[in-house]
Amino acid sequence: MEKIEHTTVNTNGIKMHIASIGSGPVILFLHGFPELWYSWRHQLLSLSSLGYRAIAPDLRGYGDTDAPPCPSSYSALHIVGDLVGLLDGLGVDRVFLVGHDWGAAMAWYFCLLKPDRVKALVNMSVVFRPRNPIRKPVQTMRALMGDDYYICRFQKPGEAEEEFARAGANRIIKSFLTLRDPRALCVPKEIGFGGSPNTPITLPSWLSEEDVNYYATKYEQKGFTGGLNYYRALDLTWELMAPWTGEQIKVPVKFIVGDLDLTYNTPGVKEYIHNGGFRREVPYLQEMVVMEGVAHFINQERPEEINAHIYDFIKKF
Repeated sequence: MEKIEHTTVNTNGIKMHIASIGSGPVILFLHGFPELWYSWRHQLLSLSSLGYRAIAPDLRGYGDTDAPPCPSSYSALHIVGDLVGLLDGLGVDRVFLVGHDWGAAMAWYFCLLKPDRVKALVNMSVVFRPRNPIRKPVQTMRALMGDDYYICRFQKPGEAEEEFARAGANRIIKSFLTLRDPRALCVPKEIGFGGSPNTPITLPSWLSEEDVNYYATKYEQKGFTGGLNYYRALDLTWELMAPWTGEQIKVPVKFIVGDLDLTYNTPGVKEYIHNGGFRREVPYLQEMVVMEGVAHFINQERPEEINAHIYDFIKKF
């Protein structure tokens, strides 16, 4: 881990922290919520040892990267703009892209907007869904999951932050990263995020107290607002992406998901993945892997397998 270099790059009006290691073709890793560059620690070390330059930024709003306060600064156009500026700043033309959770969503947008900058994509957990021209995403989620659905609960600025502060960053990180219930994550206000402080959270073998403390320390310094603003900008992204309605993903793709992942078990997603809808929208989908007994934080839970999946795919290009 001490071989990983940490630098700051100016891009798109913000200062972005990146972790990088190795030399060779560039792999750009995009993390999700509530994570950091650190989520890719295993992949950085493994892929750099195989002849690649592995780069993992703290995305806008996270860790040691700037966090503009307003939710309207977190649309997909902002995030993709940050990443294009990052590559330009590093003098990198094209990359292999690897995403998970919100990082996967942003990787899809990156491929939609700037396919010329992507050699191939390995994406995890979050499928590409075509833009519904009729209904905004948050409205759709409320109709499908109800007001207690976590994304709906994240919409009001300050509300989730207060609950997170009451529980403490350490407990919030543990409660999210150890979640193995594949059902929709609904959190009534009376229960609150983090659950009862009297209920201990047991860490799995793949997550240490040291790992949790790394995340928690950064979130204690930064707060969670930056990460939550991605959810609050969902409808804004929907509005801004109107010109790309109906566009397909036109880069080679490998998709990986765990069968216990709550995203995979969202109503309609399995049918979309397995009955041809996903392949219709992502015509260059070359490989699709459903890993058994694996939950959402797949790249940390099964790092060796994920490292092998990434390498086996990108070495073809």
